[in-house]
Amino acid sequence: MHYQSPDRLQCAILDWAGTVVDFGSFAPTQIFVEAFAELGVALSLEEARGPMGMGKWEHIRTLCDVPAIAARFEAAVGHAPSDADVDALYERFMPLQIAKIGAHSALIPGALEAIAALRERGLKIGSCSGYPAVVMEQVVARARDNGYMADHVVASDEVPKGRPHPAQALANVIALGVSDVAACVKVDDTAPGILEGRSAGMWTVALTCSGNALGLDYAEYRDLDAAELAERRGRIEAQFAPSRPHFMIDTLAELPAVVAEIDARLARGERP
Repeated sequence: MHYQSPDRLQCAILDWAGTVVDFGSFAPTQIFVEAFAELGVALSLEEARGPMGMGKWEHIRTLCDVPAIAARFEAAVGHAPSDADVDALYERFMPLQIAKIGAHSALIPGALEAIAALRERGLKIGSCSGYPAVVMEQVVARARDNGYMADHVVASDEVPKGRPHPAQALANVIALGVSDVAACVKVDDTAPGILEGRSAGMWTVALTCSGNALGLDYAEYRDLDAAELAERRGRIEAQFAPSRPHFMIDTLAELPAVVAEIDARLARGERP
């Protein structure tokens, strides 16, 4: 037997919030603010967005390690945030998150059409998220009501290590019977999600405008004038650069053209 490099994509592995649903990725970020507020700790939306893409426990731990936030926590609670405090915040976060999923469950404009175009090219649709399984159940159910069903879903607590580790992306490869990681493209709106795809050996596409980095809802995004949008997009592309995505596009609506380009590159013998 000899190794045969794939000549076309077999699978797209899509993130959820900020990628397929919840333009601006508001559902997770707002809940972090509320969970910290219950302990009397002020947290801005911008601070909450900082570690986005990680699993939620790791996200909270990372926030608690930020010196300014840790100082506010100590002033409010009386001691520096420990892992036990992170556990307590996580326990507060979960029911708040589940209760609020519905408010931010709308599909991103153009996502259904883009996914349909990928399926027409023969791609399977995998998915993964920084959400744990109990939250993903709600996200998946609401997406189904809106016409979207992925072929496979991997939550952050269903693997030994979540993003930026490759386990969630690779779990999709195994479940969907993909023959080669080079036949996969990972699409995400966060750097940890791009690193996940990179470390799994996949093609990667960063979304600059529909998710956490821009942090605007769809109407606000559409209302930006061209110069302002270009300036913000440039800043976001610079933030993504260290994670080395192969492509950067505004939203999932532009993905079919990227997939066609990747297929052309694979046919020429290129790999991620």
